[in-house]
Amino acid sequence: MSAARLFPILFLLLAATSHGAPGNRKSGKSSVFSLFNLKDKSKFWSESVIRTDFNDLESPVPGNVGALNYTKAGNIANYLKLLEVEFMYLPVPVNFIFIGFEGKGNQEFKLHAEELERWFTKIDHIFEHTRIPKIGEVLAPFYKISIDRQQHHHLPLVSHINYNFSVHAIQMGEKVTSLFERAIDVLGRIDHVSNVSDEGAGLWQVDVDMMDVLITSLVEYLQLENAYNVFILNPKRDVKRAKYGYRRGLSETEINFLKENKSLQTRIRQSGNSPTSVLALDKIKRPLYAKHPMAKFSWTITDETDTIEWYNKCIDALNNFQTLYQGKETADIIQSKVLQLMNGQDEDMKRLWGKILKAGDLSGLHSECLTDTWIGKDRWAFIDLTAGPFSWGPAVGGEGVRTEISLPNVQRTIGAVAEISADEAENRLQDAIQEKFAVFGDRDHQAIDILLAEIDIYELFAFKHCKGRRVKLALCDELDERMQDLRTELQSFEGEEFDEDHRRKAVDALKRMENWNLFTETPEDFQNYTVARDTFLAHLGATLWGSMRHIISPSIADGAFHFYEQISFQLFFITQEKTTSIKQFVDQKALTEGLSTLVLPSQKVMFSTNILSLSEDPALAMAFSVARRAAAVPVLLVNGTYRKTIRSYLDTSILQHQLQRLNDHGSLKGKHAHSRSLLEVPIFWFIQNEPLLVDKHYQAKALSDMVIVVQSESSAWESHLQCNGRSLLWDLRRPIKAALGAVSEHIAGLLPLHLVYSQAHGTAIEDWIWSAGCSPLSITSQGWQLSKFQTDTIARSYILTTLEESIQIVNSAIHLLAMELTSEQTFKLFRTKERELVNKYNYVVSVWRRISTITGELRYADAMRLLYTLEDYSIGFAEYVNSTVSNLHPIHCTRQRKVQVELDFTTIPAFLIVFFVLWMVLKPRRPKPKIN
Repeated sequence: MSAARLFPILFLLLAATSHGAPGNRKSGKSSVFSLFNLKDKSKFWSESVIRTDFNDLESPVPGNVGALNYTKAGNIANYLKLLEVEFMYLPVPVNFIFIGFEGKGNQEFKLHAEELERWFTKIDHIFEHTRIPKIGEVLAPFYKISIDRQQHHHLPLVSHINYNFSVHAIQMGEKVTSLFERAIDVLGRIDHVSNVSDEGAGLWQVDVDMMDVLITSLVEYLQLENAYNVFILNPKRDVKRAKYGYRRGLSETEINFLKENKSLQTRIRQSGNSPTSVLALDKIKRPLYAKHPMAKFSWTITDETDTIEWYNKCIDALNNFQTLYQGKETADIIQSKVLQLMNGQDEDMKRLWGKILKAGDLSGLHSECLTDTWIGKDRWAFIDLTAGPFSWGPAVGGEGVRTEISLPNVQRTIGAVAEISADEAENRLQDAIQEKFAVFGDRDHQAIDILLAEIDIYELFAFKHCKGRRVKLALCDELDERMQDLRTELQSFEGEEFDEDHRRKAVDALKRMENWNLFTETPEDFQNYTVARDTFLAHLGATLWGSMRHIISPSIADGAFHFYEQISFQLFFITQEKTTSIKQFVDQKALTEGLSTLVLPSQKVMFSTNILSLSEDPALAMAFSVARRAAAVPVLLVNGTYRKTIRSYLDTSILQHQLQRLNDHGSLKGKHAHSRSLLEVPIFWFIQNEPLLVDKHYQAKALSDMVIVVQSESSAWESHLQCNGRSLLWDLRRPIKAALGAVSEHIAGLLPLHLVYSQAHGTAIEDWIWSAGCSPLSITSQGWQLSKFQTDTIARSYILTTLEESIQIVNSAIHLLAMELTSEQTFKLFRTKERELVNKYNYVVSVWRRISTITGELRYADAMRLLYTLEDYSIGFAEYVNSTVSNLHPIHCTRQRKVQVELDFTTIPAFLIVFFVLWMVLKPRRPKPKIN
């Protein structure tokens, strides 16, 4: 290449380099911009997020000034003042309803608004939505979950979406407390039927179905349905009942009584669908508030007039209920309870009892756990601090198990420092005196030392038994008078006749006594803040924080769960031998009813049934045989017995691979859709005679593209879980509960209630306190009906997936704008695109805002109608950004080809010198003559 051609190229490179200086680029640091920033001094919706007018983004002065602002911005994102979204907040209204804390409940404990706020404002009211990676194999015998941390995650485990909880504490009055105490008395019955004659002994069970009616009526009466309600009960302990808990159905002894009494079974079958006596409560309403306060923390004390109408209706219903059951024999009570279950609203119990009584086989019937927590069918749950305590979770070696000290206990904390009697106080004082002066022995001691020892005794006794008492002890008054005498005696040591050491001890003791306020009356507000109360409130706050993490906003499985208009459940029942009907093996009606509960009202559900036989399908039989494995599983039972069992199980990784191959070859005939409007859920249901599990410990497992369920003939399989010291028994002939749990994980990411993601650990942790209720996600009940907590979680899962993907799309588009540098050459073209670009961004943000507002009112059905719109707007914004950037790129290349060279007086001489040098170097030389 000639030297003359190098100059234009050199100048062009220099111009391009100066234009793309690194100083104009947006740094990679994430912005602190957030939507719905709810910090103390910020507004619910930042006004800088959404533009109300296009002029907000236009340059205030047209022409050269506008172009100057454009070029100075450095990149298009800065010019438009767009930053990547870091957080988005969804409001969640919560009511904590305290019953028995007005001073009439257990231990006459009285809760004050200021101390409740003092502790509850310390609770994190903003949580990130979290996802739990795929759980690996369970490690026997310790049953500890294992998480693969190297997985690729489509969506972040710690989401951009944060929950902002608005906590409203409501203290109910004395009437409500007395009503719940009355309900526990009327609805309770002895757990062991042989102890009916001795009503004061043993364990008592309260019918939780009847408590469900009572609490639901209170929620409806106060119109609290548009918030999540957690009841904290502190009823007065009845001395006639040593211990009580809540249970659905019959106890173990009642089931055994029914199994042995054939005539009773016949009577129940003949009764059929005869109506049973349940609590008949008229639906009356008196709203507690017009709208949830939606503040970080608020406190309301109800008046008796707020609940008196509801109280009177419930008292009448409880009295009628008691009259019907009073004086009945054990067989009559059991008959009434079974008929109540068969004719109740719980479809799972109706189907179960109807089938086993018709078949006459009660072998698979097991009692449910006694608990002191419960999650209702609607948006409420309760904790009874007087009931129990109870325990459940893994039998041996598990983490986060529910123990007898997991819940705060008024009796154990406040009661431990409760007011002792006068005689007991005097005995304790005498014991303390003898113990203190025993160290003196027979040796002579100075008078000052004896006085100081006496002061130490009185000080310690007064702090434990005089300070903060509701009823003052006469002994404390006597000690107060004695302390005044001791003060006078100590002052007498200040004279010169005593040595320096004695005077110093007396002065120190007097200074210590000046700050005392142990015996005198103090205002009640200051007495409340004792160590015992603070310990109790801290424990209660932690428990309620756990309720928000586990039942209101639980973690979901890792993955993207989209909303589909239709869900098609493809059921493949795989038997060993050929059969024409599946009814003899599976209660298909109960299964379809259960699967239908996993579908939201706005979704359409479809079912297709396929019956396959291993004996007639060699390829399927080979896939089953390859996946079937055996493992030696060591088991340590609750009673300490060690046992080694050989378990047959299906390895889901192998089975999934084999079934996918069969599907590719057409061996599995099912419908296949390629549209976002239809989600197909293949459920492979293997029916075997011998006990068979999935991955060693499960009855069902959710995989990425299918659900595996196994069914076998064992009616009382001893699981690795325990409840109140007894192993939980599984009926492997009816795996509907496990199947529904696995399907809910597959379609929406629902996980068992004891699992939650911990940012401190970077993985999932277990807490079994809230594994309660009759849902497929709990272990303490055999029921499989979803609560509204879970149906809301399903709807929220679809909403969060769409919001998360929308944020990712918008952030990637904004990042692209941040990488696109501004220049004067692109200004005119960008001005033609600017208005539409801003409008498309505003469309996305406006839908974000509408979804946030609607979900804060728990109107998830309305929010889901906006999901397709949000997807279209997000993709439209990203595509317009891409097209805008593409249109700007040719301008960078074409409009900078002209090389501008400035000429001055030194340019011409410089060129002359260059040409002279080149001429001297390149001029043709005269040839030299050749001389031989």
